[in-house]
Amino acid sequence: MTMLHIIIVALIQGITEFLPISSSGHLILIPQLTGWQDQGLLIDVAVHVGTLAAILVYFFRDAWALARGGVSLTGLISAPAEKRRFLYILVGTIPAGVVGVAFKTLGVTEYLRSVELVAGMLIFYGIVLYWTDKVGAQTRRFEDVTLRDALIVGAAQALALIPGTSRSGVTMSAARLLGFSRTEAARFSFLLSIPAVAGAGLLVGLDLAEADVALQRDALIAGGLTFLAALGAMAVLMAWLRRASMAVFAIYRVALGLGLLWWVWS
Repeated sequence: MTMLHIIIVALIQGITEFLPISSSGHLILIPQLTGWQDQGLLIDVAVHVGTLAAILVYFFRDAWALARGGVSLTGLISAPAEKRRFLYILVGTIPAGVVGVAFKTLGVTEYLRSVELVAGMLIFYGIVLYWTDKVGAQTRRFEDVTLRDALIVGAAQALALIPGTSRSGVTMSAARLLGFSRTEAARFSFLLSIPAVAGAGLLVGLDLAEADVALQRDALIAGGLTFLAALGAMAVLMAWLRRASMAVFAIYRVALGLGLLWWVWS
């Protein structure tokens, strides 16, 4: 990969991962629209790990509280509320983990990287995002999460393994439907992603360890640049959601999906 290719992949991932517009869908479009070679799943996961690092930094207090919850399972400390939320996050990760391993084992992931599929998912889940944001109440916070919430939002997260769906978009839609406010839905979504993205990074990291030095270098650079872009994008998104709806993201998704279908079919 050229340095320009790496920078563009990192910027697109860093900006679109937290906006509910599908980072994986945009990454798939890069080779389709530029003629460059597909960056591949190893680079895709490397930049996702960069966004994971951004989540841990931006939501440091929440991540630390979840870590305390994990430690409390050993009995070394007592943190019942944190332990409960830690367990709920783990439960919510199970659906995506099961589906992700199944996709990797069956080798179907590469067959899902088509422009038509991305376009269809952008449109469909754009409409879902708009509707759930319109009808959802704004009364609940992440601290109110229940086991039922974790299972529902976790099942939604599994849907995001299909490119174009948007992990943040579909999980925020599910959380909004459950009555979480816009900012709290985003907070729930991002914290839920921690074990899922970490698990994906570990699985592909094993493959990356066996890759050639050039690919390893590209992955490290892409991940680092993504981390910086993601921090900025996350701050912008959270500020936006405090004062406005998700309609602009839904409109963008539908417009992009229709534009892609026109481009492919013409």
